[in-house]
Amino acid sequence: MLRFSLTFLLLVISANKLYHRDYYENGNLKAQGWKIENSKEDFWKFYHDNGMLMSQGHFKKNAKIGYWYFYNTDGTLEMEGHFKNDQKVKWWLFYDKKGKVNHKCQLKDGIKNGYCLKYMDEELTSAEKYRNGKKIKEWFSFSSFKKENKLSDLK
Repeated sequence: MLRFSLTFLLLVISANKLYHRDYYENGNLKAQGWKIENSKEDFWKFYHDNGMLMSQGHFKKNAKIGYWYFYNTDGTLEMEGHFKNDQKVKWWLFYDKKGKVNHKCQLKDGIKNGYCLKYMDEELTSAEKYRNGKKIKEWFSFSSFKKENKLSDLK
């Protein structure tokens, strides 16, 4: 009886979960993913009106969660990072037009909180430290950064 009840419950839950697609007026796909009633759930993809992928990641109860990727209209990666409860958190990577990391920053509740490392041609050029979105320190050499910080803070 318990096995039948669990099977029935899973069927009811999956019956409410539907794959959803939205389209632009030009006929191109705008978004696709899973919904339970009006709530976005699980994996979704969003597209620019030219048909190129704009972003992809997971939802839970309409809130972005987990790791997400964002793309420019030409299909190149723009940024990637973690979401928790629809807020950017942890490390985020930002890319230049050539697809190389431009900078990476630690975020909390969608704002810079921790370190930001800046790069040029894949070479580290400077490091900054932020507290609640405000820059509190900047370093232009790795040796000066190491004197004042622990490398374990960059995890």
